[in-house]
Amino acid sequence: MATPHIRAEKGDIAEKILLPGDPLRAKFISENFLQNSVQFNDIRNMLGFTGIYKGEKVSVMGTGMGVSSIGIYSYELIKFFDVKKLIRVGTCGSYKKDVGLHDIILAQGASTNSNFQSQYELNGTYSAISSFNLLERAANILREKNYKFHVGGVLTSDIFYEPDENSYKKWASLGVLAVEMETYALYCNASRLGAEALSILSVSDQLVTKEAVKTDDREKAFTKMMEVALEI
Repeated sequence: MATPHIRAEKGDIAEKILLPGDPLRAKFISENFLQNSVQFNDIRNMLGFTGIYKGEKVSVMGTGMGVSSIGIYSYELIKFFDVKKLIRVGTCGSYKKDVGLHDIILAQGASTNSNFQSQYELNGTYSAISSFNLLERAANILREKNYKFHVGGVLTSDIFYEPDENSYKKWASLGVLAVEMETYALYCNASRLGAEALSILSVSDQLVTKEAVKTDDREKAFTKMMEVALEI
């Protein structure tokens, strides 16, 4: 059952998977949260692992950066390996002054400047939204743990180095909370293929105040969102 991008057989990957962009973050989650973890993928160094969390079989795998990369991995996971629930655990840049570093965002929906949706040949623009089931459960867990979080829309962008540093203000004026690079494609694939998906994001950059989490800390500094994703 191996695909061009995932070296695994059916059954090697759980029906529930966490999807960090960074494969080293996948390795960190495997080593620090999962028991009896076994690696199922190393193609292109996109590490994937399956283990046990509180008696439940769970997988974790890196997806790389951008809609093209997560578009490939999430499609193959759902289509060929029967994954039913996919939770992105990633970082984002805040568009709002009151959404600070290390705050958690539950991406209710995603806008985009990508052309990913063109494949569906729709006579309009598709609104990519999360699974309400996963979103509601995540919000309840965050409340129970008294973690600071926000629920709303994010922008999935193809552009990391935006030439106009003030362009975020237009998105912010429409209530968009933050920018990242993968959620829109994940939600599209999940909706099209009958799976459930949610993005849980930690703020690593603040575009209003120009603050940022140190690069060396990003791999391991966002354990709260990992914990919440696993609890779901």
